[in-house]
Amino acid sequence: MEMEGGGAASVSAEKVSESADAASYTYWIREMTPEAAPLPVPKKLNPEELSNQSNKTHLGSAWNGAGTWEEKSLNKWATDRIKELLGSMGSLEFSGGRAEASEVTKCSGDAFLVTVRNKKRVGYTYELTLKVKGEWLVGGQKKKVKGHIDVFEFSFGELDDLQINVKLSEDKDLPQQDKQQICQDLKLFLQPLREKLLQFEQELKGR
Repeated sequence: MEMEGGGAASVSAEKVSESADAASYTYWIREMTPEAAPLPVPKKLNPEELSNQSNKTHLGSAWNGAGTWEEKSLNKWATDRIKELLGSMGSLEFSGGRAEASEVTKCSGDAFLVTVRNKKRVGYTYELTLKVKGEWLVGGQKKKVKGHIDVFEFSFGELDDLQINVKLSEDKDLPQQDKQQICQDLKLFLQPLREKLLQFEQELKGR
């Protein structure tokens, strides 16, 4: 009888242990359910909170008070501004003629503003093509000349290394020697072009 009683007590103890374990396990599962720990709900800042945010010295959006990483695209502004600046470059006079950059036919790239640790940084990478036209004295006669200038990929802070390539529209009546001279003349657009892009960089810094 003692063995039976001991067996019953042992079985009872095992059941109690199993019940305790099950209850503990069930309690843990309940604690992890969404109902017990709901996800945080986005909160809209009221005017007073926005005012408090503005009193803190930080860059970037109001929600980014800690000044952590935030990136903003400036592509639309940058592309429009580059075209506007280069459109005001005007014409150049040469010993044998004159020419102007009549149109920006290609202006592709990216410009951005990044806020990191409450510090502002800007950058860009672009490629350009400008249509040029003008008149040169060839064989004692004025001749209309057309072509384009390609500006190879350039980035923020690299304008000292800016490079361009000049190509004239096909003209069989234009002697090769004159073509070479005109191309050399058109490469003088490099300096005013660089000055306009330097202005663009300064304006970009102020965004």
